[in-house]
Amino acid sequence: MKTQLRIVACLGLACLVVTLACAEDTKQDLKSKKPPKLEACKLGTTYNVHRLGKIYLAGQPSTDDFAIARKNGIKTVINLRTPGEMRFDEKGVVKGLGLEYYYLPFAAPDTLKDEIFEKSLKVLGDKKKQPVLLHCASANRVGAIWLVHRVLTDKVAFDKALKEAKEVGLKFPPYEAKAMAYIEKAQAKARTQEAVKK
Repeated sequence: MKTQLRIVACLGLACLVVTLACAEDTKQDLKSKKPPKLEACKLGTTYNVHRLGKIYLAGQPSTDDFAIARKNGIKTVINLRTPGEMRFDEKGVVKGLGLEYYYLPFAAPDTLKDEIFEKSLKVLGDKKKQPVLLHCASANRVGAIWLVHRVLTDKVAFDKALKEAKEVGLKFPPYEAKAMAYIEKAQAKARTQEAVKK
């Protein structure tokens, strides 16, 4: 009986040691997994390209650049440019490559409506649609969408998100103001919904 108790005790101790070792390995794995960082990258001749994880942010790609994007694994394109700015049938090119295409045009600040933020956030946040390429002409408009995405979807602090948005291409203060107003509205709505749940 004593021998059996010793064996059970030894087995229990061995299991505890293995469990602690696994827990330590898991901690090390979590520490070594750094979140992706925003970085400049290349996409053919496209101007001002950045990437964070599976989201690419850029100025206007050429038709050849869309083919490169497809080879790089991009599945979805979001175009923020207005019809008058377009020099070729982007929708035809993108769909011809077998990619999903979303057209959310705006130019003047008053054309940057809540619906554009909402639709952009939905597509950018959908893992099934990634990798995604979000573009305008220079990435100025992209920066406004990126600011909102980073704060509301990725829960990044506003100051850090704004710094990234400017790095990406945000230069126009009225776009920044529209993004800020949308963030404030969305956060206030979320707070109200939380209060109702309690």
